[in-house]
Order: sequence, then C-alpha cells, then structure tokens
Amino acid sequence: MALTQRLEFRQSQSLVMTPQLMQAIKLLQLSNLDLTTFVEEELERNPLLERANDEAPAGETPTDAGQYGDGDEAGGGDGQGDDGFGGPAEAFEPGQEEWMSKDLGTRAEIEQTLDTGLDNVFSEEPAEAAARNAQDAAPTTYTEWGGGASGDEDYNLEAFVAAELTLSDHLAEQLSVAFTGPAQRMIGQYLIDLVDEAGYLPSDLGQAAERLGASQADVEGVLAVLQKFDPPGVCARSLSECLAIQLRELDRYDPAMQALVEHLDLLAKRDIVALRKICGVDDEDIADMIGEIRRLNPKPGMKFGSARLQTMVPDVYVRPGPDGGWHVELNSDTLPRVLVNQTYYSQLSKKIGKDGDKSYFTDALQNATWLVRALDQRARTILKVATEIVRQQDGFFTRGVAHLRPLNLKAVADAIQMHESTVSRVTANKYMATNRGTFELKYFFTASIASADGGEAHSAEAVRHHIKQLIDSEAPAAILSDDTIVERLRGSGIDIARRTVAKYREAMRIPSSVQRRRDKQSALGNVLSTALSDRSRNPEPA
Repeated sequence: MALTQRLEFRQSQSLVMTPQLMQAIKLLQLSNLDLTTFVEEELERNPLLERANDEAPAGETPTDAGQYGDGDEAGGGDGQGDDGFGGPAEAFEPGQEEWMSKDLGTRAEIEQTLDTGLDNVFSEEPAEAAARNAQDAAPTTYTEWGGGASGDEDYNLEAFVAAELTLSDHLAEQLSVAFTGPAQRMIGQYLIDLVDEAGYLPSDLGQAAERLGASQADVEGVLAVLQKFDPPGVCARSLSECLAIQLRELDRYDPAMQALVEHLDLLAKRDIVALRKICGVDDEDIADMIGEIRRLNPKPGMKFGSARLQTMVPDVYVRPGPDGGWHVELNSDTLPRVLVNQTYYSQLSKKIGKDGDKSYFTDALQNATWLVRALDQRARTILKVATEIVRQQDGFFTRGVAHLRPLNLKAVADAIQMHESTVSRVTANKYMATNRGTFELKYFFTASIASADGGEAHSAEAVRHHIKQLIDSEAPAAILSDDTIVERLRGSGIDIARRTVAKYREAMRIPSSVQRRRDKQSALGNVLSTALSDRSRNPEPA
C-alpha cells in the first residue's frame, strides 16, 4: 500500500477549557470569603468593573465653591464643619438658619454686614483654634473628640484599643530579663518561636541544637529556665511534663503524684485500682490526687491572644413557608455586587487611537461581562442545588435528624440535570441556615445502610444518632456493648455490622463499654460517698 498525502475535512465536537470557563468552574467551589477576595482583586485589575452599591467617599460632600467668594479667608479653605466657617451649624442660635442660607458675597460685603472685620470674629484659623482648645481642656467623651471646630474626620476609635498580648510576646519579655548572654537569648528565642498556641514545644528538640550550632546541654539548660516562665506549664514537651511543671510550682510533686502523672493513660481509662497500687495510696488519697490533676491547666498558652474565630456566615436560608413547605433563598450579604461601566467604555472607545489600548479595553469589557454572568450563574446554581437538597431531605427539616434520608451527589445531579462534579463543587464550603441549626451542604449527603427487613435504606447519620440515643439512655448497671447495640438496631430494622457500630461510636468520641462502665461506677461512687459523708455530719434525730 502506497503512502500518499491528501487533505480531508472533518466535523467534530469537543469541549475546550478556556481560561474563562476554568475560572467559572473555580468560582463554584469558592466560599463567600474567598469569592469576596477574588472579586476585590478583579475590581482593582479591571477599570470597567465597579461595585453596584458604591457610595461617595467619606468626607466628600457637595459644596458651592463660589458661595463665599474667597473660601480660604471665609471658610478656612478645608471645608470643615457644615456651615463653611469651621464649625457645625448646630453651634449657631435658632433663627439664624435663614441668615446662613443667604448668599453673603465677598469678604468686604461680609465685613460690612457684620459692621466689623472678620479678623475680630475669627482671630485664629479653625485648625489652630481646635488645637489650642484640645490643649486647654482634655476631651473625655466621643463628642469632644469628634466634634468642635476642628471637624476632624480622621478620628478612629480603634486607635485607643490596646493591642492583644500574645503568648510569644509574653515569653519574649521574660526572656530579655532571664538571660544576658546573646547565645542564650538566641536559643531561647528560637525555642519560643517553636511554641504552639497551647504552650507546647515539639517533643524532639534534637534538630534545634544542630541548627543553632549549640550543644544539647546548652539547649536543655535554656529550656529548663523557659519552663519556669509564666504561665506555669509553658514550654512543656508533653502533657505529663506540663502537669509536672505546674505541680512543682504548687510544691505538690511528691513521689505518689509523680507516679500518677507518669501513668496518665491509666487515668484516662479510669483504672483506679491499678493507679492506687502504683502510687501506693488508699482510695481517699487517690481521689484527692485526681482532683488536683483536674484543677491544673492542660493548655496554659490558650489564655493568651490566639487566632480569632470568624463567625460562620450561611450562604442559604431555609425558612418554613406559609403553605407548609420550605422557602429557600440566598443570603444576599455574601454575594458581591458588581456592574460593567458601559458608559466609561463608550467614552474611552471614542478617544483611544492606539490599537494596543483598544485591545486592552476590549478584553477588559469581555472579562467584566463574563464575571458578572459567572457570578449570576453561580448564585442560580447554588439556589438550585440547595432547593433540591431541601426537597430530598424534607423529613429532616420537619421531624429531625432521625429522619435524614440516604443521599448522594448523583441523585441531586440527575434531579437538576447537572453533572456530579458541578454539585460537588457547589456544596463545597457552603452553609445552610435552617430551623435546626446551620449545616454544611455536604452534611446532607450520607451513606446508606441496608434495612434488616428489606425496606427503605437508612441514612448513616440517622444511624449514628440512634446509636448515641441508645448509649445516652443506658443504665449504669446495664452498659450496652457493641454486640448489644447491633441487636437493638436490628430490632429497629437496621442491618449493621459490629465493626461499623464501633467505627461510628469512636467517630462520636464515645468510649467503649468497659470505660463507660468505669466512668459511671466512679460517678455513682462519688455520689454515694458524698451522701454518706453528709449523713455522718448531719445525723438524723432519734
């Protein structure tokens, strides 16, 4: 077969991922904070974009420049105050509004009307007078700070708020007093930089000596001093060391307490019998020792300045409707409002002569138009997905988490005729405010667990809720094991394996049946001992 060259025409369809399409897909999975940041960057980059709710900048008020003739002489030249003379209009007596609203004319006409010179009336510039008044009488209220003839618009209440002291700053202040040698200060500052927000250091400090070029003994010596800093327990490398430091500060670190601190795993398991043997004390002493441990602070660094948690803002609101259904609406406060300035583009297109400039503004117009459409499409998609979730999970909104249905992305995607990946991006980092609390949209997508009688499958979240209810209602004398919980669930029509019950229980941080039995017996013993001691102190009359 001979090889030849020839031309052929073929018609085919293909999806081309343009940069704009990729950005539109990215917008779907952005949270409201990330979306606001993205839009702010586009507003700075694109001159044809503007906010839909833009207002006049603060301090710019409409003024009539020619009303008082020479504004620098009559009004101070800086527009201070509402009356044009450096003070607020409220400073004048009643009945002068009409006089103030008239056209006073030039400086000479004003002096003739007042029968005196303006220098006798306004002997000082408004700014100088305000500065002198501020020195004569220290302001004590907001009105005195912000009012007066100065009309100071730079007043900022945050300037009077003290900066929050962080744990690192607190330790650095003590470091400057504790050490005088530069080598020790360098080691100490390096260790302080490794302290986390809870006040702990990494368990392995071997690399610290290597990086600083110091000996391990020098690092340990500096660390021993740091562990004496305030707050007690800071710069520890483990929970046991943190508690030991605090107990030494209280002069309570005796051999029995040392044995207890070294066996915190037994304390977590509530194995009081083993702890009593290890510490060599009786029941009363071990109870007092455990009480002292509980009064200590396991995270000493948390009382200092830490990262502020930002309030979660929902993207969708779900409210009961008047017809018994549910009303779904978007939170408009989380949606950036931008517009395309077509007027500005029209004016520029008539004046621009260079091809490069025309191409730049043409691209800017296309990008601005695309962004407005992408934001609108994003809002519509979120509303469509949220509405379908509410329709699918109507039982949850009406009767609670026990009636949460199994739901996956494919069911929602098929219902609204979208791709699963689109639904996945929409539900990422989005929250829904409901009558039962605020939940992430992904919360409503749960795995299904088969029914024991062949009926409708159960939601995994509903099964977890059922397990928690069974454990919460168990009696101290009849603790439910995982096998017993499996039997109870199968009696309720839920077919589940024991390992699944154990996995759900551990995910909810519920201890095992052995630990729960110890906890409840210990709590019951404390109640009985308290009741017996009260009765011994207050015996009943014969």
